[in-house]
Amino acid sequence: MRLNWDRIFVALLMVVLVGLVRAGDAKELVVSSAEGLKGIKAKKITWKKDGAKMVLIPESFTRTKDSYNEVGDLVSGEVVKITDSLYMDTTEVTVGQFKTFLKSSGYEPKLPINWNKVYERSPTGKHPMIYVSWYDATAYAKWAGKRLPTGKEWEFAARGGLVGKEFPWGDDEAVARDYANYKGTDGKDKWGRTTAPVGSFRPNGYGLFDMAGNVWEWCQDWYSEDKIFRDLRGGSWYYGLGSLRAAGRGSLNPGGYLPQFNGFRCVSGLNKNIGNDNEKN
Repeated sequence: MRLNWDRIFVALLMVVLVGLVRAGDAKELVVSSAEGLKGIKAKKITWKKDGAKMVLIPESFTRTKDSYNEVGDLVSGEVVKITDSLYMDTTEVTVGQFKTFLKSSGYEPKLPINWNKVYERSPTGKHPMIYVSWYDATAYAKWAGKRLPTGKEWEFAARGGLVGKEFPWGDDEAVARDYANYKGTDGKDKWGRTTAPVGSFRPNGYGLFDMAGNVWEWCQDWYSEDKIFRDLRGGSWYYGLGSLRAAGRGSLNPGGYLPQFNGFRCVSGLNKNIGNDNEKN
């Protein structure tokens, strides 16, 4: 019996195409709580409450410094885990998401939000939410079933897998405007006096957008031991290139805000080393 190779080829091609269509139609995993993350290893998820896209950030480690023991022998440093793996919002929380939170939660900010000023710098629902205090950000995170990242988590995620680099994309300042909205304009950065819609620039190695520039982002922890100010990370559209460093930090009273310059994003995970500082003043 002679085989009809043309028909066999067409049949195989159809099987492959059907498989690709089915794969393309596969829905992204939707998660509604930190407990729901148990056993999940997907690189991307959608958070049910606020519809945010989130990506997996792997666990992070550091090595302690070498030291000498009591008899003068060199003792090599140990590898210590900093954080467990977690999921982080791919973008800053948007005006649209924050409005949904306000309408559905009944939350009332201590300082009423001046929406005229919000829309002056973030004119659409796809722009990052601004004019929010640390308390506003943590209230949103609690409503969504997530939390704010710690400074260490934020910095590790901002580096996108790069080690020892100055910025989330590396060390090359010439490509900064491909990744960040910051003071001035050039190339892809065309937003001179406003925030940019979230996700307008290239992502870092973990698939996170705007980890440099656009708006400063609130973090969960205190800036210093005196517990007066909270940690801010990432720089903003108003600040220069120096503020975009992955290790760069800002600080602010948790009840205040840098009017047009600060926002936030959320994380979720099962890190038992992180206390729920969102509840503390």
